[in-house]
Amino acid sequence: MNLNKKKIVGWLFFLIAIGLFCIQMGYFFLQSRYGMEYSDNRIFYVINIIIFVSMFFSIFLLLTVTNKWKMIIGSILVILVLLLVGLLINHSSKINHIVSISPDLKHVFVIKENTETGQSTYYRTYYGIFARPKENLPYKTNGEFKVKWLEKDIAALTYKAADNKIHQYIGTYGDRNGGSSYSYVGPSIQGKWEVGNMRIISASEGITIDNNGEIERYDWGNIVQFGTIAVVLMKNNEAQWTIGLNENFKSNSNEPIPPLVKLPYIKQPWIIISQ
Repeated sequence: MNLNKKKIVGWLFFLIAIGLFCIQMGYFFLQSRYGMEYSDNRIFYVINIIIFVSMFFSIFLLLTVTNKWKMIIGSILVILVLLLVGLLINHSSKINHIVSISPDLKHVFVIKENTETGQSTYYRTYYGIFARPKENLPYKTNGEFKVKWLEKDIAALTYKAADNKIHQYIGTYGDRNGGSSYSYVGPSIQGKWEVGNMRIISASEGITIDNNGEIERYDWGNIVQFGTIAVVLMKNNEAQWTIGLNENFKSNSNEPIPPLVKLPYIKQPWIIISQ
């Protein structure tokens, strides 16, 4: 590598190190001022490793360093990297990260589970990389999680609690009424919905699921709403079904005679309602 190319690459590594250092300083500010974290805490350690490695290469490419100092600086780098890797592994053993990106790459669903206590927390993300804790999941978890994006803005987390019951938590990132007001899913889907031998009826007393002749009724006390576009139907304190509104959904709540609407598809335990 000639001298000019060597200098260019050296400055490139230096700029990478400075840029990532600024991101870390921004992170410390956001953490202390607004309680924000990285969407995945391991990002903190990975960025530090890249900073040290980039500074190492920039020093060797931009400055004339004797073999003695090369050995010293190289040894320090190895020690720092090993220390950060150890901290990363230790942190990963204490915090279980559930991170899922939406199909359109616009939203990030984040759950962080404390493996020692079984307490899991849902995080609201900002710009993808940063997140702030929003609320704790109501049940202690046992580390088994499954995430499915029902729509581009609806993420359904199915998990088993410490009591071995199945629960669901829904992350919602949009609305279906232009965001003008808070709306309830039940009144929005009032009427009858069907596909094949299955029928969903939303009425004043609750929601009824007729699954090929097997009828289950859920009153509003056993229906948990998430955001304005999804609900979970509960039975015996366990999740049974999740209903999410399709991105093209139009509310039936203001219609005098709710229509019978064919569902485009249905797959247990998810129901996607659209028109």
